[in-house]
Formats: sequence, C-alpha cells, structure tokens
Amino acid sequence: MIIYKAEDYKDMSRKAANILSAQVIMKPDCVLGLATGSTPIGTYEQLVEWYKKGDLDFAKVKTVNLDEYKGLERTNEQSYYHFMHQHLFHHVNIEEDNIHLPNGMEPDAKKECARYEQLIQSLGGVDLQLLGLGHNGHIGFNEPCEVFEKDTHCVDLAERTIEANKRFFDSIEEVPRQAYTMGIRTIMQAKKILIIVSGEDKADIVRDAFFGPVTPMVPASILQMHNDVTLIADKAALSKIPE
Repeated sequence: MIIYKAEDYKDMSRKAANILSAQVIMKPDCVLGLATGSTPIGTYEQLVEWYKKGDLDFAKVKTVNLDEYKGLERTNEQSYYHFMHQHLFHHVNIEEDNIHLPNGMEPDAKKECARYEQLIQSLGGVDLQLLGLGHNGHIGFNEPCEVFEKDTHCVDLAERTIEANKRFFDSIEEVPRQAYTMGIRTIMQAKKILIIVSGEDKADIVRDAFFGPVTPMVPASILQMHNDVTLIADKAALSKIPE
C-alpha cells in the first residue's frame, strides 16, 4: 500500500484527481469504479475543471458505481445515479451508455445482483476503483459482519450508516434501509484501488483498517491484501497511524 499524506481536503481531492486523470490519459477506454458520498465530491470537481480546460477526454471511458439505494428512483435527488450526474457525468463528455449503476428499482435482488456482476465482468473488470471509507470501516455498502460478502449483493444498512446518511434526507425515516453494493471480492478484483479519506473523525478507522488485523468486522481491512492500493488521506485522518 502506498500512502500519500495531504495537507487538507482540497489537497487530498487534487491528489486523487491526479491519479484518476492519469488512468484516463494512459487508457482512454478504461473502466473506472466510482464512489459516492461527500468525500469524492472535491475529486470530481477537479476532474470537471481539467476536462473544461481540455486536459481530459471521457468519450471512451466506462464507469461502474459501487452501489445504489434499493427502492429509490433514478430521478430521486438522493439516488446515487442523480449524485453522479450532478457532480460528474453532466459536466464531462462521457457517453450515457457507458455509465453503469445497480438498478435500485429492481425488486428481485438475486436477479439484479447477478446482472450487475455479469456486467462488470463483460467490461473486462475495473481498471481503477475509487473508494471512500465509512466510520465503521465499510467500503461500498459492505458493512461489518461475520464474513466478507463476496459478490454484488443486497445489504441491510447498519444503523450507524443510516444515521450518517440522514443528513442527505428530510428525515431519518426517508433514508433507505437497503442497498445494492459490489461485494468485497468484486472490489478486490479491480486492478488498482484508490481510497480517499478526510477528517479527524476518520482517524480511528484509518488506523484500524490499515494497521490492524484483517477482519470482516472492519471490511476495509481486506484492502491490506490487495497488491496495488493507494491511500490518500489528509493529516487529520492520518493522525493516529503508527510512525
């Protein structure tokens, strides 16, 4: 694992965008695995800025997103489909047919998970997977549990995750209780993984995930076993790691 210490959120975002843009430049038809949440917004803004300057071309890029809430229409402002278009897709020249997310409105979980898993394989797998890190160590919506969930699956969201996501909704009652998510094996099959973390409130989980034992109770800890992981975190998030 390579660790880059950023000065702050803006510096973290720029460093992450550098790695993503390099991937696009080196392989214009690459498959990017993308993440949602507040952490990658600055990274996407930087990519959009470079695109508008003419430095990046997304015409051949394909994307697969980590997850999507189950039961939310794509038109819902809190759907991850809407999030990705708001922060990235609407602002660059990516083809709509090259954008892929789980279908949150498919009620048959087994059918949708199998479809999405097959889709990723049909694209040749993910060249570079972007990840955030939850306070409980979740990546995607892979929550702490007794075993590592392998493939794309439907998950019951942990109460802490629901609590963390309620700020995006009018009330906690509106927060979906389930989501479709890539599984741990699906994530680990990416050729490269880039994980970004910001804030002192993530310092404990950064220490536990990357300097503690590998355990499904801290899902991100499995990333210690991948052969090409880059962690970019600001000084606050790295404040509790060993020297």
